[in-house]
Amino acid sequence: MSQPKLSGRVVSVNISERKGVVKHSIPGGLLVVEHGLEGDAHAEGGKRQVSLLAWESIEKMRAAGVEVQPGDFAENLTTAGLALATMPVGTHLKVGPEAELAVTQIGKACHQGCAIRELVGDCIMPREGIFARVVRGGEVKPGDIIEVLRVPGGDSDGER
Repeated sequence: MSQPKLSGRVVSVNISERKGVVKHSIPGGLLVVEHGLEGDAHAEGGKRQVSLLAWESIEKMRAAGVEVQPGDFAENLTTAGLALATMPVGTHLKVGPEAELAVTQIGKACHQGCAIRELVGDCIMPREGIFARVVRGGEVKPGDIIEVLRVPGGDSDGER
């Protein structure tokens, strides 16, 4: 018997006008193919077009007494219900009604002088954030469903 599809939801959509700073929440945005989230300083193509971090990761920091909100770790999409850091590179995610992301990287090295690390004392993006490229564009907003479409070596319909 197959397991149900893996899914979660978008908690927050976040952008910043420059790199290395916390992002602010917006009511919704446009994921642009091979570019990123429209209006975000990191939207410039390449392998890290969109960054994602789970609300559950932010809650761990909050439980440790750090007052942080979605966007404080410079993630574009704050999600809930999916263990992002456990997804292998190559996983495809459907975001909202039409957008599709392909996971390209798990975590990253934190750069020197990281404003987030200075602000909150720790940065969980290097350990628990993921990066993706936009393979199909579309609108994204808080409350949208994120569904695992395909996992490398897994079934093509997101089932495991």
